[in-house]
Amino acid sequence: MAVIKLSRKAWNNLLIFSMLIMIFVFNGLHHKLGGNSEPEGPQPLLPEQSYILALEYPGVRIERIGSGWRIQGMPEADAENANVAELATRIQAWQSMQAEIGAQINAEPLLVATLSLAGETQPWVFVLYKDAQQYQLFDKHQQRWLRLTQAQAQRLFLHLKG
Repeated sequence: MAVIKLSRKAWNNLLIFSMLIMIFVFNGLHHKLGGNSEPEGPQPLLPEQSYILALEYPGVRIERIGSGWRIQGMPEADAENANVAELATRIQAWQSMQAEIGAQINAEPLLVATLSLAGETQPWVFVLYKDAQQYQLFDKHQQRWLRLTQAQAQRLFLHLKG
């Protein structure tokens, strides 16, 4: 049997390359054994401890004033009908709503909502789409599609027609 003699430098290189190969193998196994990284079940629209400072629809802005809410941009008659409790309920719907992961659809956008959250530098933008079967909400901040029922969509968006 022949004995292979390697210099110290060659042994060091052999150890380095074998460690690199082991790292790549274990990293690959970790990803294969980890399974699907897609979240399952209903997902919250916003982070759990988010604090909404303002909610904007085209031409309408609902903003936090102390512990209450103020609406701007609505015609006077509609603004008077939108009481503080209704505004707080709409904001609460955004904070607590959960939806299933959806899929991209080929449809024209219906409505857009922009939320300003405390501690966030950029606003969160949500675009509502509807095809023949269902509503889909595109979350631009997290680049994901969420499936909504008609009731959920109506709770989130002002003036959504069924």
